[in-house]
Amino acid sequence: MATKQKILIVDDDENIAELISLYLTKECFETKIVYDGESALLQLDTFRPNLILLDLMLPGIDGYQVCREIRKSNNVPIIMLSAKGETFDKVLGLELGADDYIIKPFETKELVARVKAVLRRYQMPAESAPVGATVQCVEYPDLIINLSNYSVQYCGKTVEMPPKELELLYFLASSPNQVFTREQLLDHIWGYEYIGDTRTVDVHIKRIREKIKDHANWSIETVWGIGYKFVTRR
Repeated sequence: MATKQKILIVDDDENIAELISLYLTKECFETKIVYDGESALLQLDTFRPNLILLDLMLPGIDGYQVCREIRKSNNVPIIMLSAKGETFDKVLGLELGADDYIIKPFETKELVARVKAVLRRYQMPAESAPVGATVQCVEYPDLIINLSNYSVQYCGKTVEMPPKELELLYFLASSPNQVFTREQLLDHIWGYEYIGDTRTVDVHIKRIREKIKDHANWSIETVWGIGYKFVTRR
């Protein structure tokens, strides 16, 4: 029997937390509910969740700070839940390392669909490519991006990247010197299942640049007012 995937629900509203747990349990997930940020951080090592549903308005440590603390040492997928629907709040959540952002009130079926979509993206690195399949890999001086096993080598060292960051980097690097609009990148990388705006692309580019610095032979460049391109130089 396959091991159930674990979802940690962090929300101080007991009714909402119980409702989320009920629907996820019906979908064969194992859930645990905690009601504050400190408890959430403690459960990282004890419960070892496959995904965290994180409310922003929590007593004590708020959701933003919890996300910041988790990202210092853990790459577990995080979906933020909030009644705040302003673009600033969404962008801040994504910049801190959240993988998705759902505005309250939400349809429970949509939340379950988002959970499954994020988990699918994070399961990809563990899946082996079929025997005989073409390896999807691009190489530049001091940079190897392998989409087949979801790995990035930069200056001889492995760089940890969530799937969407890696997919975005690979997509740009596999079409050097070609300009892509933010809308094109959003469509290619996130596809129909993502409900977001083009600022999502900017946030992910920023996070990639923090991990991979410009090189003498290549760089990710901003095309102002349009989008981005992966530039190569001889």
